[in-house]
Amino acid sequence: MSETPAVPPVTGGATPARTSRPERPLTWEEVRKRNYVERIKHEKFPYDLAAEFDRLAATPYEEIPEEDMLRFQWWGLYHDKPKVGFMMMRIKLPNGLLTPQKLRAIGELSRDFGRSYGEITTRQDIQLHWIRIADLPQIFPRLEAAGLTTKGGCGDVLRNITGCPVAGIDAEELFDATPVVLEAHRRFSGNPQYGNLPRKHKWTISACPYHCNAPEIHDVALVGTIQDGVPGFAVWIGGGLSTVPRIAKPLGVFVTLDEALEVPRAVLEIWSNDLKYRMSRAKARFKFMVDDYGPEKLREMIENHLGRKLTDLKVNPQPKGRTDHLGVHPQKQPGKVYIGVPVFPGILRAEQMLAIADIAEEIGAEIRLTREQNLILVHVPEKRTDETLARLQQQAGLSLAVNPIRGHSIGCTGEPHCNFSVGETKTKLVEIVEHLEQQFGPAIADLRIYLDGCPHACGQHWVGDIGIQGTTLTTPQGKVEAYDVLLRGGLGQSAAIGKAVLRRVPGTELKFTLERLVRAWLVQRQNGETLQQFFTRLSDEQIQTLARGEPSAPNLT
Repeated sequence: MSETPAVPPVTGGATPARTSRPERPLTWEEVRKRNYVERIKHEKFPYDLAAEFDRLAATPYEEIPEEDMLRFQWWGLYHDKPKVGFMMMRIKLPNGLLTPQKLRAIGELSRDFGRSYGEITTRQDIQLHWIRIADLPQIFPRLEAAGLTTKGGCGDVLRNITGCPVAGIDAEELFDATPVVLEAHRRFSGNPQYGNLPRKHKWTISACPYHCNAPEIHDVALVGTIQDGVPGFAVWIGGGLSTVPRIAKPLGVFVTLDEALEVPRAVLEIWSNDLKYRMSRAKARFKFMVDDYGPEKLREMIENHLGRKLTDLKVNPQPKGRTDHLGVHPQKQPGKVYIGVPVFPGILRAEQMLAIADIAEEIGAEIRLTREQNLILVHVPEKRTDETLARLQQQAGLSLAVNPIRGHSIGCTGEPHCNFSVGETKTKLVEIVEHLEQQFGPAIADLRIYLDGCPHACGQHWVGDIGIQGTTLTTPQGKVEAYDVLLRGGLGQSAAIGKAVLRRVPGTELKFTLERLVRAWLVQRQNGETLQQFFTRLSDEQIQTLARGEPSAPNLT
C-alpha cells in the first residue's frame, strides 16, 4: 500500500498546500457503525418481520423493541402521536387506483380498527390512524383478501408510484401510461431485492399533458412525450422536497414504453450500491447523488450499467397549463364521464368511503385518488351524471358546489397524529381557506395553498402558490405556535422552490397576514399576473411591508 507523500516543510511563514488524499472505497462495516438504521436493517431485514407479526401482536406495546418499531415502517406503519400504542397505517395504491370493493375494504378497516378516520395522501395512498399492533393479525388478512397491501408503504424503499389519476380515460392525454405504472409496481414495490435502499425513493409516471402528478419533485419522473411519432418518456431525475428541496433535472434521454423501466431500475441499483449515500441519513437521498455528479455524468453511469447508449431526447416536454381534474369531463370511452370532487382537507370518514363504494359499484364506476388529496369517480354513465352528483352530496357529503380553492389546497397529516409536526395543519388550513373565501370569494378559485407542520414537506409547501410550514415562536409567555410563509414557489411551466419570506408568523395572526398578501396581489397585479409572478417581482422587503399592513407600503409599480 503506497504511503501519502510527505508535506513539504513550511518556509517563510507560508501555509502549505494540502495534499488531497485519494478516496478509498467505504466498507459496510463503516456504514453500519456510522448509520444505526443500516445496522438495524442488517441485523434483521425489515420485510422478515412478517414472520413475527403474531408474536408482536401478543407483546405489550411498551415491550416491543424500538428496532422492531422502526422495521414496521417497511410494512407501512408509523407511531401515531403520542407514542402510546397506536399506529398510522399507509395503504399503497399505485396511481391512486381503487375499485369499489377495495375502497369498501378500506372503509370497513377504518370503521373496525381506526375510529372511522382516513386520509388521502399526496402520493395517492390512503392512511388510517389509531391502528393497534394487537389487531394486525386480523387486519393484514383482510387487506390481502381485498388485493391491497401496506408493504413498502414506508421505510428505505420505493414508495407508492404515482401518476395521472385520469390515465387511460382522459381525452387530452398523450397515451395511457397505466400499464407502465402497474408493471413498475409489480416489479419493484415490496420487492425484497429493492427493499434496502439508502433512503426512501419516489417515482412518478404519466403522460398527462398538464403534468398534474408533479414530476418536478420526484427522484425519477417518466414524463410522457411523443418523439418521431413514437410514444415514450423523457426522464427527469433528482427532484425532491424535505429540508433540501430540488427541482428535477432532465437526464436528456428518451425511452420507449417497452424500455421505460430500465433507466429507473439502473438508478436504483447504481445509487443503492454506492456506500457513500449510506453513511449519513441526512445526505442519503438520490437528489444528493444528482448534485454530486450532475445529469450528464449520471447518464454516462446509467449507460455503462445498462451496457448500451440511450436515445437522445429532442425536446424536453413542458406542461400546457395546470389542472386539478375536478368537475365533470367526458372520457375517451363513448357515453362515459369522470367526476372529480374536492375532499377538503383530504379527510375521508369510514361512512364516506362506504357510501362512495356503494355508489360506484351500483353505477359500474371506479375510484381514483389525486395528488391534491381529492377523489374522482371514473366510468360514470353520462346519463347518470346528475344522479351521481346528487348521491355524492347526499350520501357522502362531497360536492362540486364549493370554491375550487378547496380542491387545490393541501394539508399534511400534522396534528394530532404526526410526531414531527409542531403545529396544526388540516384544521389550520380549513381556518385559512374559510377566511379567504369570506374575503375574496371566487377571485381566489385558482389559488393553491400547501401547508405542512414540519420541514419534511409531505404537504409540498415548497411548491404551493402560498406555502406554509409550522414552527414555533418564543414569546415572554413561552413558546407559541407559528408559521413560516413561503412565496414564489410553483410547479409546471414556472416550477421553482419557494422562499420563506415571512418567518414565525403567530398562528393567531396567520390568516390575517395571508389576507393582506392576497389582497395586495388582487389589487396591484399587472396584466393578470399570477400570485407567483406578482411576488417574484416584489422584493422581500416590499412583501414584508404588505404583510404587516403598513400604510407606508412602497410603490409597487
